Amino acid sequence: MTMLLRASFLLLLALAGASARAAEEDKPPAYEPREHYTKYEYRVPVRDGARLFTAVYLPKDQSRRYPLLMVRTPYGCGPYGVDRDGVRALAPSEDFLKAGYIFVCQDVRGRSLSEGEFIEMTPHRPVKKTPTDIDESSDTHDSVQWLLDRIPGHNGRVGLWGISYPGFYTAASIIDSHPAIKAASPQAPIADLFMGDDSYHGGAFMLAANFGFYTGFKPQQGPTPPPKQWPQFDWGTLDGYEFHLEHGNLDALSKRLAKDGGANPYFDVQLAHDRYDEFWQSRAITPHLKHIRAAVLTVGGWFDAEDLAGPLAIFRAIGRHSPATDNRLVMGPWVHGGWVGAPGRQLGRVQFQQPTAEQFQKEVLLPFFEQHLRGEPDAKAPRVAKATVFETGTNVWRRYDAWPPREAQPRTLYFAPGGKLSFTPPQPTGPEFDSWVSDPAKPVPYIGYASLGVPQEYMVSDQRFASTRPDVLTFRSDVLEEDVTLAGPVVARLFASTTGTDADWVVKLIDVYPPELEDEVAKKRKPRTEDVEPQDSPLGGYQQLVRGDPLRGRFRKGFEAPEAMVPGQVEELRVALQDINHSFRRGHRIMVQVQSSWFPLIDRNPQTFVPIRSARPEDFQAATQKLFRWAGQASGLEVKVLAAPPR
Repeated sequence: MTMLLRASFLLLLALAGASARAAEEDKPPAYEPREHYTKYEYRVPVRDGARLFTAVYLPKDQSRRYPLLMVRTPYGCGPYGVDRDGVRALAPSEDFLKAGYIFVCQDVRGRSLSEGEFIEMTPHRPVKKTPTDIDESSDTHDSVQWLLDRIPGHNGRVGLWGISYPGFYTAASIIDSHPAIKAASPQAPIADLFMGDDSYHGGAFMLAANFGFYTGFKPQQGPTPPPKQWPQFDWGTLDGYEFHLEHGNLDALSKRLAKDGGANPYFDVQLAHDRYDEFWQSRAITPHLKHIRAAVLTVGGWFDAEDLAGPLAIFRAIGRHSPATDNRLVMGPWVHGGWVGAPGRQLGRVQFQQPTAEQFQKEVLLPFFEQHLRGEPDAKAPRVAKATVFETGTNVWRRYDAWPPREAQPRTLYFAPGGKLSFTPPQPTGPEFDSWVSDPAKPVPYIGYASLGVPQEYMVSDQRFASTRPDVLTFRSDVLEEDVTLAGPVVARLFASTTGTDADWVVKLIDVYPPELEDEVAKKRKPRTEDVEPQDSPLGGYQQLVRGDPLRGRFRKGFEAPEAMVPGQVEELRVALQDINHSFRRGHRIMVQVQSSWFPLIDRNPQTFVPIRSARPEDFQAATQKLFRWAGQASGLEVKVLAAPPR
């Protein structure tokens, strides 16, 4: 019996091995880019004489002609010299490699191996009278012409794409663009660093993200390749909240950067320009997006902690300044660049129940470029919708002929007594308010756990840690009997006062999940025909952040000239929270939290009208904030509603 069992076991092993080998033989071979592309490197001259390093990956199959797909970046086109398959980083997905493109990467001037001076967010020059009048549009124009003149096997059509800073270069390059540029996809592009992108939100400095970024991104002596390994910043702790709090003010943090490896003027210039002055205005790309000839597909993520504002601003600016342009928008449930290199099924504990990134790559991005860069009769791709947006909450893609959707109607969610939130306006019963004490020595954290930098998960992070703090006002709706879908801009209209001379007003919109054991309403919910099958939620009581942003009180009348707040004076404040497309499901609640710090996501406001970067310890003063919510001063959240709100 033992011998028989052993023989049977060996036979099973042999059969399993044969089956595995057969399965392996049936699998398609892995795609090896180096077998299909050859790399070339050039120093491309532009009109002022600077030479820009440019890597070109040319298909080895020269039996047909290919469009060029180009990325321009300040982060380096390495590996330089011979490399195995660096082309992978230049293709949005493997499908692009297989479709066949001439892939181009260029170091922007002053970075890595390109000559010239690097300027953050290069100002656009509408009038170019001499060869020294250069900007990103002119550098791209000259580079494209050089490539078309010298690179074999192209079809005369060029596409541009890039994520984050390269997204800015994509948008800047289509102004007065070379006629061969037929399609461009700015993805998570920076549009205006001060107005809601990386540097400032509502006039408040995005501290954690900028300090973390500028520990590594520094001026370079060029042209020179980046180091093989960037030096690591010595934080001395694992808790960013503790690190930033103990340094006191922004000047001290600047000195800390200098101590760890030399002063960083890129960080310092952010602090020097703490209002919307000419420095920032000259770098905003949106006023210049006129006469755009290329088709444009702007891409962003609803949970992008860095550049959520940019995609929406660029899409709207092109629509306003270039109404004849083929101008389209995609917004998915993604973090910064989360539509590349990951399936896009979830963020933190929040599930999207489908591979959203893969869907976008195959069904939207590749068809867009194929449509515009192949030319007839090769272009057989379907036309991309005007606005392709993911509706979080229901986890479905929506396609609209405009953004925001024309069907979305303006409504207001009002703050009510007892921490209630309602679509019903308050009654004229006389001044009513809620108050809290904001202490800069104990700022409200933006996440409920220790972290360095800015974890991507914070954009959907559980807010229960904040709900119990006495310095956070919390308003919540009744349990929803029907789905409520908000699509478009969200703006908080606050009537408020402070006992200080400055204050931050942070507003957060939150989706409160039903308690896991009491979710009878949600369990009985019938899904809409286009919904995925409902699943039991493991997130009982979870308070998911949907959107949040601050307004620094000194900028309540405009971002160019700060003005002290008058102690005790009630003023109307408008806090722009940026767009959403979220469905609050039946059985959930809608919640809004209002607070006066969000640390260290934004820097601390001393709550006295002093230069914040150099604020002294005695400048940081506790203050009592009041939020009014009666008929004459009805604070609330202005939204656009697709689904009928509850009565």
